Amino acid sequence: MDVLRPPVVWIGDRCYRKTAVEGTEGGDPEFDEENEYNDMDEGGWNDEVCDPFTKLEETDSGYRVLLSIPSPYFKFIIGKKGEMKNRLEKETKTQIKIPKQGQEGDIVIQGHDKKGIFSAKTRIEVMVDSARHKQPFTHFLSIPIVSEAVIGGFEDFKTDVLRECDGARGLDATIFQNPKKLHLTIGTLVLLSDREIHRATSLLQQCLEDLVEPILKDKKLRLDVQGLEYMNDDPNAVDVLYAKLLGDQDLDRLQSLVDRMVDKFTSANLMQREYERVKLHITVMNTLMRKDPTGVSVTRSRQDGKPAKDRESFDAASIMRKFGDYKFGTHHIDSVHISSRSAVGASGYYQSVAFIQLP
Repeated sequence: MDVLRPPVVWIGDRCYRKTAVEGTEGGDPEFDEENEYNDMDEGGWNDEVCDPFTKLEETDSGYRVLLSIPSPYFKFIIGKKGEMKNRLEKETKTQIKIPKQGQEGDIVIQGHDKKGIFSAKTRIEVMVDSARHKQPFTHFLSIPIVSEAVIGGFEDFKTDVLRECDGARGLDATIFQNPKKLHLTIGTLVLLSDREIHRATSLLQQCLEDLVEPILKDKKLRLDVQGLEYMNDDPNAVDVLYAKLLGDQDLDRLQSLVDRMVDKFTSANLMQREYERVKLHITVMNTLMRKDPTGVSVTRSRQDGKPAKDRESFDAASIMRKFGDYKFGTHHIDSVHISSRSAVGASGYYQSVAFIQLP
């Protein structure tokens, strides 16, 4: 490890520097197959808090700090048979109180030594941050592409493809997107409590003033949905086929807006950056929908880094030859949503927990 550039972890607006200790790899805990943290040699943690502004409450017996953490993460802090919690308490000389199973509430860290409390807090937050990146996403930042023009174009596209490319390997009606769910995915979110949803909602509202107004300047985004691309190098074995956006300056402004939004959500530790720039695409066919019709377009294979399950690809060579420049229609992008992955609203689009209106 370059000692002049140690790895850092951002949690909220705070930055923690992790210092490697001999016998560990960067000091980061790893998950085993049961999602438990492997043991580390005593003293394997050496946390240094880069931000000194955490508030401690003074009590009759010392100090305490409250951590607002969703209950699904409690098991990672407790560990198998309570080993992780006991170890944290021993090494930091603190007492850690975690709500009982099935209950929500703050985690309380208390002790006599401020440094020990800060250390326990840092370790817990890093564990939660690592665990968050391994959780299936619950929500996603989306832009609906559900105008009448595009939906009509998509339905004609589906009809024409099934008729003119009939017999192509792996092609059937189940792999087409639901036209009421056509969308752009900006990024995925893991929101496991009302408080986290509220935090993400507040951040989205901040984007309206901080990003939308300066970038769009009250100008509308009108883009043509036209052309097809696929996610791999072989048109004869495709898993995801998507429609492209055309629009010159409007497309540039949209790209700038979504990239800046990802920056904002990533800095707040609500989103994990996947690529340097958001890939703007509208999934129209996806082989995952043979078994999962939710239709959320996520280009990565698995969030936990493990290989994706087997899926049957389809031969898109004839589709690309006949429909590669297909015109789905022109769309006015007028909103950005925090959408629920598993729920559908009255319109047939993903249930929105919050949205902002664009010009």
